Amino acid sequence: MSDSPKDVTQILLRWQQGDPEALNSLMPLVYDELRRLASGYLKREYGERTLQTTGLVHEAYLRLVDQADVDWKNRAHFFGVAAHLMRQILVDHARRRQAGKRGGGGLKISLNDRIGKRDARDLDLLALDEALDRLSAMDAQQARIVELRYFSGLNVEETAEALQVSPATVKREWHSARIWLYNELTRR
Repeated sequence: MSDSPKDVTQILLRWQQGDPEALNSLMPLVYDELRRLASGYLKREYGERTLQTTGLVHEAYLRLVDQADVDWKNRAHFFGVAAHLMRQILVDHARRRQAGKRGGGGLKISLNDRIGKRDARDLDLLALDEALDRLSAMDAQQARIVELRYFSGLNVEETAEALQVSPATVKREWHSARIWLYNELTRR
């Protein structure tokens, strides 16, 4: 079986319809991409790394299989949900580490020119999470686009497909969200 978006979408639909074998077919097709996503997240982490790529992938996968009420649309939607879950796992992990250190040593990531300007700034993952929550309250679609593009690594077309909007809308909203986040995070 090839690793095409159609194959993944068909397996997701079978899984959604209750086919117990679909989940066994899905994992080999998505595992490498989930590892790539997890690795990308963790590469942005500075300092002591207590969470490894495999651990993040496995935790996200366990949470994915618990998603009983998701109406899986396609491969892009699946990876969007996976990215959101990985973000939650990392934020939870950062909160536990920060609580353990009595407020210090939060998980650090670097935002390169994918968000903001070229001079990368080290940002606290918790600050980014809070900023995304504020952005979501103002414009949920922009926050979702950031999550899909930055955290999932989806391209413009995949993001448009996952959100069922045009690529032009994704480009426009992505640009606006990056500016807003840069301004919000550099103010801190």
